[in-house]
Amino acid sequence: VQLQASGGGLVQAGGSLRLSCAASGRTFSSYIMGWFRQTPGKEREFVAGIIWSGGHTYYADSVKGRFTISRDNAKNTVYLQMNSLKPEDTAVYYCAAGEYGELWDKETYHYWGQGTVVTVSS
Repeated sequence: VQLQASGGGLVQAGGSLRLSCAASGRTFSSYIMGWFRQTPGKEREFVAGIIWSGGHTYYADSVKGRFTISRDNAKNTVYLQMNSLKPEDTAVYYCAAGEYGELWDKETYHYWGQGTVVTVSS
């Protein structure tokens, strides 16, 4: 599966952005999908994950209550709605797909998109 993330940009603290990740392939609906982020000099960290049906989601504590992950299997797309953004949310955001495993575990995901940059100004 190939993944294409979009929707990043520059936003003021307290603002919102919605990231999208379009996937190719007919088996998108069978994949676990996740969002990760990375800043220079740091490891890529988990942000949010969603199972194939959308019936279960999981979030990093740092974004819980502010971010929402969702998916539209008919459109082969997963979304990350980001509200109440903070400067510390500034990062390159990556979407990822995996077949099975823990939603929060980077090892679950074998397919990665190219990343989209989110910058939150104070």
